[in-house]
Amino acid sequence: MDMKTEFSFKARLKSFGFAFEGIAGFFRTQHNALVHACATIVIIPLAAYYNISSEKWMALLIAIALVWISELFNTAIEKVCDIVSPQRNAQVKFIKDVSAAAVLVASILAFIIGLIIFIPQIL
Repeated sequence: MDMKTEFSFKARLKSFGFAFEGIAGFFRTQHNALVHACATIVIIPLAAYYNISSEKWMALLIAIALVWISELFNTAIEKVCDIVSPQRNAQVKFIKDVSAAAVLVASILAFIIGLIIFIPQIL
C-alpha cells in the first residue's frame, strides 16, 4: 500500500461501513453478543433510573465498552486461528483460551463495578 495516499472523506466513510459490517456480522454469528446486549440493555436504563453520578456513568460505560471490545477482539482472534489452523492444535487452543480469558476478566470487572455502583442504590 502506498503510504502517500491522499486523505479522502469517501474512503473514511467506506471504512465506517466496514466497521458496521463487522458489528452486524458479530451479532449474526456470536451467541455471546446477545448476552452482552441484554446486559447492556438492562444496565443503562437502571443507571438512568438511579440517576447515578457522572463519575459512576464513566466507570459503567468504560466497563461496558471493555467487555464489548474484548469480545470483539476475542471473536476476531478465534476466526483468524480457525483459518490458520483448522485442525486441532494445542498452541491454537491456548491462544483461544487466553483470548476467552480476556473476555472473562473484563466481564468480572464489569460485574464488580456494577455491584459497587448499584448495591448502595438498591439498598
